[in-house]
Amino acid sequence: MKLLEHEAKEILKARGIPVPPNGGVIKTTAGLAAAMKRAGKAPWVLKAQVLAGGRGKAGGIKLAKTPKEAKALAKAMLGMDLITHQTHGHALKVKELLVEGGVKIEREIYLSVVMDRRAAAPAIIASAQGGMEIETLAAEHPEAIIRMTVDPNTGLPDFQARRLAFALKVPADRVGAFVKVAKTLVRAFLDLDCSMLEINPLVLTPTGVVALDAKVVTDDNALFRHPDLAAKPDHEATALETAAKKADISYVGLDGNIGCMVNGAGLAMGTMDTIALAGGSPANFLDVGGGANEERVTKALNIILKDKKVKAVLVNIFGGIVKCDMIAAGVVGALKKIKLKVPLVVRLQGTNVEQGKEILAKSGIALIQADDLWDAARKAVEAVK
Repeated sequence: MKLLEHEAKEILKARGIPVPPNGGVIKTTAGLAAAMKRAGKAPWVLKAQVLAGGRGKAGGIKLAKTPKEAKALAKAMLGMDLITHQTHGHALKVKELLVEGGVKIEREIYLSVVMDRRAAAPAIIASAQGGMEIETLAAEHPEAIIRMTVDPNTGLPDFQARRLAFALKVPADRVGAFVKVAKTLVRAFLDLDCSMLEINPLVLTPTGVVALDAKVVTDDNALFRHPDLAAKPDHEATALETAAKKADISYVGLDGNIGCMVNGAGLAMGTMDTIALAGGSPANFLDVGGGANEERVTKALNIILKDKKVKAVLVNIFGGIVKCDMIAAGVVGALKKIKLKVPLVVRLQGTNVEQGKEILAKSGIALIQADDLWDAARKAVEAVK
């Protein structure tokens, strides 16, 4: 799950990492004056709260020197469509702004912790040059990027944090402050089961260091250990993805027009690939799970059919934990509750497959049976046409 900047900074601040004076988040210009008052004296920074990097270049971060200027900027930014190099041409609607006090910047540093899957351990990625051009820097001058593996059992020891500070040429009078931030960042990464925790930039000020921006990405599979994070809204999820999550169904919406209902993540991926090979395009990833009973099938089909892009549905179920005849009975029961307006292709395989096919054939429901996955994918593509 990805957190917005203000949510990420709340986590950092609670752990003692310095952040800019916080005026709070506003959704209308009515709350701007109070937010500026909380943030302190001018100048103020208005920051669009969207899940994308490159906001500064795209007009999502603005500096205001007077209340009048701040009001004009807030009015223009709230509701704007923001397109950055990370949104791949898609516009993100700006619904809220973070209002902060200005910070005197001497230098910018890039500092992050990510999961290094090859080393099976967290790794610090850092650079003495941070800010908006970090991607360009990494591409054109990879030697400027510092990588440091961290022992997940011990975190970041003092000597390693100091070595990092020296490599980043942090002034001697601020090494202590930097070491504290680096150690805390690694500890937060481990404690919160993050896949990435980034400060870009971490700025050197005349008196210390400040996290000017922050990005946190946590592992969804570990949210059961963090009820406070699980309670936060998923800013990337669509209404259908949210509904699927509540129903304990793994669902990700895609851009195609063939809805998929499959039991098993690997089988679901294989199904989507086969649809693509057959010349079609999947509308979703959906893993209904091993217990594909009537209730779960009904919920899954309801979610798929609410997607207006769906022009056909492909059900690809392997009867292992639950036998094919039970799955077929579940599909028939579900279809009696749902008004089906698009073609439905069903492919069953596994234990009691012949009994399952017979149940489907005798159901009286207009569906298309397939003998194997390739047959099912071709029939789904043809049904769309």
